[in-house]
Amino acid sequence: MTRSGAMYGPDLTFLGVPRCTLNDPDTYADANVVIVGAPYDGGTSHRPGTRFGPSAIRQACYLPHDGSRPSLALRVDPLRELTVYDAGDVEMFGGDAVRSLGALEEAVYAVVRSGAVPVVLGGDHSIALPDATGVARHLGYGRVSMVHFDAHADTGTIEHGSLYGHGQPMRRLIESGAVRADRFLQIGLRGYWPGPETLAWMAAGQMRSYEMTEIVARGLDECLAEAYAIALDDCDGVFLSVDVDVVDPGMAPGTGTPEPGGLTTRQLLDAVRRCCYELPVVGVDVVEVAPPYDQAEVTAYLGNRVVLEALSAMARRRRDTAGELPPWDPRQPLLDGR
Repeated sequence: MTRSGAMYGPDLTFLGVPRCTLNDPDTYADANVVIVGAPYDGGTSHRPGTRFGPSAIRQACYLPHDGSRPSLALRVDPLRELTVYDAGDVEMFGGDAVRSLGALEEAVYAVVRSGAVPVVLGGDHSIALPDATGVARHLGYGRVSMVHFDAHADTGTIEHGSLYGHGQPMRRLIESGAVRADRFLQIGLRGYWPGPETLAWMAAGQMRSYEMTEIVARGLDECLAEAYAIALDDCDGVFLSVDVDVVDPGMAPGTGTPEPGGLTTRQLLDAVRRCCYELPVVGVDVVEVAPPYDQAEVTAYLGNRVVLEALSAMARRRRDTAGELPPWDPRQPLLDGR
């Protein structure tokens, strides 16, 4: 778990929040959230470049990097109302998947064991395996459900001769028992992969995938309500995994495997906000931001805002649970300043 600051680019924390050191638990003993960078793209099957994602997500904001971001929608400042630290990047060498993913799992486990929520900045989607496994090691295998926004199911078995890659983490999580297949909710799938054999494996495990055709037919709100209800059933926490390619590449071009016909950026941000307000989220990762293919940093900005929406909703949930504010209705604007 050696911390080397930022592996790529300037050594900055997420929007100016304080630093911590994973090898020194005293530096984050009071944390509600610890941000961890996972600059790894050794599992990509198409275009690499997501190793630069953590740096881009940390920097992508035109406002001062002063450790403060008041949310207009939720009337909270998550970077002030939650105790948020940035642990920098885990050292992840693209040529050694086992070592790199293992180091990330240990980092996430250390954060969860301290009582904080890990928010991991990827990196390709290979990192979901150590991220969710690290959480499950603490909370219990099979006790964490997964809400997974993605264009792709990521349930392949072997890619380019390897068990580890960005097309396989969800299968590895289910096979290991870390996450139950019947508490695995996938939102935004589309396109021409995976094939019939993999789909049959998913169906046998009772995975629930909301393809874009269903989302268009039923409406995103209805699909989310159903998915979130399943995620709460017989589980103690929810891991949220957001692949930016769930968004249509016209709005998020900076990703390695773009698939036309996805969610809008607005739909994704609203969905993430609802997830982190309505559910007991115990871990988050944001993956597949690939700056080399971005245009005017719009995908990096999206990754940054996904993190902020998640943190804002967590902060608002905390206040509402404590009775400080009336419960928030995601369908209504907070026009009275609550």
